[in-house]
Formats: sequence, structure tokens, C-alpha cells
Amino acid sequence: MNPMAPNPPLPLPLPFPGVQEAPLVTELLFPDAGITVKGEFTLNEFATLTPDNLDFLRLYIKVRGNLKEVERILGLSYPTVRARFDTLLRSIGYEPEAADPRDETLRLLERGEITPEEATRRLRGK
Repeated sequence: MNPMAPNPPLPLPLPFPGVQEAPLVTELLFPDAGITVKGEFTLNEFATLTPDNLDFLRLYIKVRGNLKEVERILGLSYPTVRARFDTLLRSIGYEPEAADPRDETLRLLERGEITPEEATRRLRGK
């Protein structure tokens, strides 16, 4: 590594420990153009995502919104992927849709708390 090369920019240190409010940006720098803009600028809801939520969003976009594909890539159960998606939605200010009541049955089956036969019975509504 060249010791004279400038350090690459760091990602925003968000969320910032112990701080709940959204940050206020006061300067924008366009280094190649030699321009600095000072003022008060807000960040959009995507700029303040946690690294985990941002990674999940990137994957979700990459697979064109297919949660089953997210499930396959991450090696997680569908209910777990759906819960992570709901967390992402809340973090950008949206309330997720009401949970599918079948998700709890699938969660119980995945944990081995009910048999496949019991899960089938519940899913069929009997």
C-alpha cells in the first residue's frame, strides 16, 4: 500500500452509539471538482440503515424482491427472512403487512415443536 495515497472515505458511523436522532450533514465535498457545499442537509432513510439492513436490502434488490431466493442464498428459513424484511421496512418508516398466520406454524415445524402432520393439519385449517 502506498503510504502517500489518501485514505479512502469511511462509511457513515451509523447507528451512532447512544444517539437516537437522525444526523444532520453540514458539508458536501466533491474532491475531483474542488467544490465544497456547506449547509444543513438531511440524509434519506436509506443512508441511515444499519450495515445488516443495508446488506439485506442490497441482496433483496439483487434478487428482484424474491424472498424465497433471499432465503436460499442466506440459508435461512422463510419466516426468518420475512422477519428480517419486516425489520428493514420498519427501519425506513413503513409498517409491514400483518403477519401471515401460517408463518407461526412453519416456525414451530422448523424448530421441531410440532410434527409435519400437525403442521399440515394447521395449514389446511382443520
